[in-house]
Amino acid sequence: DSGLGAILYSLAFYRNDTAEMSRQVAAWSGKPDQEYLMLALEADTAAYFGHLGRARELSRQASSSAKRAGENEISATYEAVAALREGLFGNANRAGQRTALAKERSGGPDKYYGVVLALAYTGDESQGLADNLNESFPENTVVQFNYLPTLRAKLALNHANPQQALDALEVAAPYELGLPTLWFYNWPNSYPVYVRGEAYLAALRGSEAAAEFQKILGHRGIVLNEPIGALAHLQLGRAYALQGDAAKSRAAYQDFLTLWKDADPDIPILKQAKAEYAKLQ
Repeated sequence: DSGLGAILYSLAFYRNDTAEMSRQVAAWSGKPDQEYLMLALEADTAAYFGHLGRARELSRQASSSAKRAGENEISATYEAVAALREGLFGNANRAGQRTALAKERSGGPDKYYGVVLALAYTGDESQGLADNLNESFPENTVVQFNYLPTLRAKLALNHANPQQALDALEVAAPYELGLPTLWFYNWPNSYPVYVRGEAYLAALRGSEAAAEFQKILGHRGIVLNEPIGALAHLQLGRAYALQGDAAKSRAAYQDFLTLWKDADPDIPILKQAKAEYAKLQ
């Protein structure tokens, strides 16, 4: 089964079994129908722990491997995921570079969503691109009930309108813990939850924000090695700080900084986290 390696890898990640993860990567190396998927999963795992330089290289390899296998849409999606990762971590220039690569390659709604969300995280005005996604896939359930609400919410946050963001996400609520894509690559799960948490933070509603980020941390089997799984710890710390609970806030920051103890030191969101944590001492 072409998805077996990815399933076993994901189970190993869930169990914190790094040896089994490495075995799966080695077992499928050089096999055209699986290599690119394993490289992409390894890229996400590297990013989950803040090893962004390694994640970039693995994403490049995954995209190239998929392209060699004739999987141009998958190749483009990997570029979009890499761009979104950069946006989430605060690297606007890098995100822009990766979105440009993704745009050069044909792709479906998953790639398009990744590109537009990455641009939204850089603060880029991408409303027109979101409108194009809506017009291109008017009857696609995932687009209409997951991707577009998330994009509209993030764009509203970029315009300092958290209530509009929360309103946009209402339609996604019944489906947000589902799996949007029907393949073995674990993305883009739970982004409506994450962006709703950001909206509550922007609205200074710490308790509601904490509940959203706890939802992500409480569903590890859905989120797995997506970057928001690690970032949720940081965001939870921010939510507790809003509530004035310094002890819980420090603990959440510590959880994030422990995950990223060997992270690349120049990642903007890591610098922010360390500065915020220092103020809690």
